[in-house]
Amino acid sequence: MTRARPTRPQDWLATRGWRPFPFQRTVWRAVAEGESGLLHAGTGAGKTHAVWLAALARFADPAAAAPLTVLWLTPMRALASDTERALAEPMAALAPGWTLGLRTGDTGSAERARQARRLPSALITTPESLSLLLARADARAALRSVRMVVVDEWHELLGNKRGVQVQLALARLRQWNPTLLTWGLSATLGDLAHASAVLLGGATGRLVEGRSDRLPQIDTLLPARPERFPWAGHLGLRMLPALITELEAAGSSLVFLNTRSQAERWYQALLEARPDWAGLIALHHGSLDREVRDWVEQGLKQGRLKAVVCTSSLDLGVDFSPVERVLQIGSVKGVARLLQRAGRAGHAPGRRPRITLVPTHSLELIEAAAARQAAKAGQLEARRSPEKPLDVLVQHLVTVALGGGFRPETLLPEIRSTWAYRELADDEWQWALAFVRQGGPSLHAYPEYRRVAPDDAGDWRVPDAQVARRHRMGIGTIVSDAGVTVQFLRGGRLGTVEESFIARLRPGEAFLFAGRLLELVRVHGMVAYVRLAGGARAAVPRWNGGRMPLSTELADAMLAQLEHAAAGQLDSPELRCAAPLLSLQAAWSALPGRDTLLAESLRSREGWHLFLYPFAGRQVHLGLASLLGWRLARQQPVTFSISVNDYGLELLSATAIDWPARLQPALFDDAGLLQDLLAGLNAGELAQRRFREIARISGLVFNGYPGAAKSARQLQASSSLFYEVFRQHDPDNRLLAQAEHEVLWQELEGQRLAETLATLRTRRLVHQALKRPTPFAFPLMVARFRERLGSEKLAERIARMLAELERAAGGEATTDVAASLAFEQPAAVAPPRRRRRP
Repeated sequence: MTRARPTRPQDWLATRGWRPFPFQRTVWRAVAEGESGLLHAGTGAGKTHAVWLAALARFADPAAAAPLTVLWLTPMRALASDTERALAEPMAALAPGWTLGLRTGDTGSAERARQARRLPSALITTPESLSLLLARADARAALRSVRMVVVDEWHELLGNKRGVQVQLALARLRQWNPTLLTWGLSATLGDLAHASAVLLGGATGRLVEGRSDRLPQIDTLLPARPERFPWAGHLGLRMLPALITELEAAGSSLVFLNTRSQAERWYQALLEARPDWAGLIALHHGSLDREVRDWVEQGLKQGRLKAVVCTSSLDLGVDFSPVERVLQIGSVKGVARLLQRAGRAGHAPGRRPRITLVPTHSLELIEAAAARQAAKAGQLEARRSPEKPLDVLVQHLVTVALGGGFRPETLLPEIRSTWAYRELADDEWQWALAFVRQGGPSLHAYPEYRRVAPDDAGDWRVPDAQVARRHRMGIGTIVSDAGVTVQFLRGGRLGTVEESFIARLRPGEAFLFAGRLLELVRVHGMVAYVRLAGGARAAVPRWNGGRMPLSTELADAMLAQLEHAAAGQLDSPELRCAAPLLSLQAAWSALPGRDTLLAESLRSREGWHLFLYPFAGRQVHLGLASLLGWRLARQQPVTFSISVNDYGLELLSATAIDWPARLQPALFDDAGLLQDLLAGLNAGELAQRRFREIARISGLVFNGYPGAAKSARQLQASSSLFYEVFRQHDPDNRLLAQAEHEVLWQELEGQRLAETLATLRTRRLVHQALKRPTPFAFPLMVARFRERLGSEKLAERIARMLAELERAAGGEATTDVAASLAFEQPAAVAPPRRRRRP
């Protein structure tokens, strides 16, 4: 007997043995009634089926093909193939006449040509590829049939310029189809009202919250001998044996680290400890070649790999059903990131996600307890959309000019319909138009910057084919430093490293990359040719952008945990494990809390120290330390050395300072914050560095054609030249002001700094004069030493201080400093053993 083809979403689910959840039914009703909205539900809860089945039920005619009807936006190309598999099966049953396609940077030329002739009924794409579609001359004809846009993993886009790019694209599509439905999907958003408003351009929509019963199991791998004087900057490899034990007990695991350099080192350490795991464990990060990453992902899906050491490259919603465990080495930095990574495990029905936190030092024990409590309370970080980034607006104007042209008077309301540009002023709009028309006052004499001009009919278009080609190649807001391809002599590609790293190596020297010890043979163009090396000590590539600050929510949760400890409530395994540190900190000084600001002062052979513990994250502490240093220097002539970490800051001066007299509430006033920050920091250098990104997004700097990419040095020189030209000849150029704004409000988290200052003014100051560094002060001192000492001298200095402090505390040092630094810091590179050629 032939089973009838399902015609409704619930019928299709029934064929799989599933029943719809209430939130899925809610989404189906909302879409059927023509509503847009935001769906927020846990990872693996069924968000994709909720929205996709609703789209098929509303728009699909089972008996007919359809033009492009649904756009599914994904933030990562790696997710596109998984998303295609998830959408294909129900589509085959509920809309057999529909076609489904992919359009990303990995899409081949043959597929692009087919799509140029006829787009599929549903298209999975990225923000960059959507902008490329908008730049087609027939964009309106090709895209006006779109009736629904789904933005997957909206949290990944909301808080950055890629999200602004999506806002502008959605506004364009709504202009062509006012009844367009828009739905966002996410599992880890804090401020849902803001996230919805940004997605829908301020329009009202349905907010649907899904299953919350999949809160992961969060536990901590406790060290056998927790140190009383922690120091950060090493990888905590003393936890390696315990980690191996955990991996042995699980079928398949993901081991997350926060940076690619850390992932490279931990992967190497695992292989050295367990050579029998060769082929069973793998490495995955964004700088590895696409084929390498695909092989790893397939190995996870097929259950062939026991463990993968990875970074945020595997954060998002790829479905790896065999994965049983997730382990996070070091601080997770935020509650949302913790839940996102935990959601990579337990995708099979009836399984609960589990994440194990692996602290690299004792303060991370407290952070682990805080993270679990904050996750349980649902204290997720809010992400805020950037406001009025003019570089993205300039790029979009050229895109729209390519996509059929525009008239300024009709385009302006469309731009202002987005959340990011809702307050775009008339003079800012006129500046953007002038910039794309002639490059502004300082570039009007150069034809290549006359990118858009009105034609005889009054439509603004791109008049030059070369300008059009360069623009299409530069569309997007993802800006990274130029990468040098790492390739074996016989052709196998491994991935890319930053040009500045390769430039420091000489042929014959060794470095660790892609889990292999490699010898540099030669560099030609932007390709570094390598071969496998012998047993040399190796350098490890470092990539920019690796540091993530502690979030406000996690910092507040840490202070709550410290309050529990101060009250003697060691009510978690982590606090009990960290008890030696906590009791010593309380005995020698005090424990900070949510209502107190702990300040410690110390006189040493180096000078006069101030340690302050706002618990506001590294970037805020850098801005705060610079601000306090500047303001104190205006009161008396003094120069400060600064050290910061996620928990506090250190100011060190060579002259005496009466800290109790200086630490008055006025010191933390937010009046004049902008001016004092600019004066206290090398703001010009920071703004120039930020301007490099802005110059590339706005189209001032061209990355080069395929096969002839410009080097990082060339790109930096070009952007620096524009920066100086604008400063001297066009000081009112709004891109200069944008660079300064982004330094203050993004790199230094200016809004959070202002909020921190307001909070500190309300806290009761607790000042402690110290005889010696406390457990909280010690890591700040080590961070300062690290800036000016090599690894051997640093190890000696740390070991000597640890011995002195432990003797004063009545114990002995428990950390082998030299062993920690020997592997975990880039070593001097020794030439590899030469092999005789066959």
